[in-house]
Amino acid sequence: MNSLLDIDWPLPPGVHAAFTTRQGGVSKAPWDSFNVAAHVGDAPQDFTANRASLKAMLALPAEPSWLNQVHGVAVSDLDAPPTAIPATADAAVTKGAGRVCVVMVADCLPVLFASRDGQRIAAAHAGWRGLAAGVLERTVAALGMPGKQLTAWLGPAISQPHFEVGDEVREAFVASDGVAAAAFIANDRGRWQADLVALARRRLNALGVTEISGGQWCTFADRERFYSHRRDGHLHAGKGGRLAALVWRST
Repeated sequence: MNSLLDIDWPLPPGVHAAFTTRQGGVSKAPWDSFNVAAHVGDAPQDFTANRASLKAMLALPAEPSWLNQVHGVAVSDLDAPPTAIPATADAAVTKGAGRVCVVMVADCLPVLFASRDGQRIAAAHAGWRGLAAGVLERTVAALGMPGKQLTAWLGPAISQPHFEVGDEVREAFVASDGVAAAAFIANDRGRWQADLVALARRRLNALGVTEISGGQWCTFADRERFYSHRRDGHLHAGKGGRLAALVWRST
């Protein structure tokens, strides 16, 4: 079984990226099997073994800087002395080699960044709340360079046919950007089907980030490879595994 997704993202020399699947680990149901999250109720020995396996598999230069994600907009600067481990943030940036940016998802959109010169990298966790509140804008600002000098990768997330939301979600985006309404389709239940990837692309384009790869996978539809909180959470009292999106510099 393949524990890693094939990533087609042109990267500068020395920069690497990876995204895990749910396959090939040791966690038991409902976290089966390659869960890497510590906060979802999985046995500590199992998610710890999965994390060790991931580090060895990718020959990572350091332990990934796992975050305490809260669907917010805080960005952790991995080059600064940590004030808490794990840091409470929904994005991480670094300008140095040997540090691994990582975010965890199970329907929310992971967004990885790299500067064209390979000197700066970042990872952001963009669920609808963080996306509407500006997590991508905050991440690009923390990278400290114009968007046109960045390249981005959008990982697996819940797709529009499976992402039903209420008026409050649509309003969170449309209030500041009327054109964002195009990313919402009314359904026959009086609610909306939201296109998280399209919303992220629009915000990235507004920041000047136009070189964008990925965005074609659905966590909800692909049960074999991906965890999905919306698909499976109600079956297991909200318990389930998390996938990881990582980016790092080796040089």
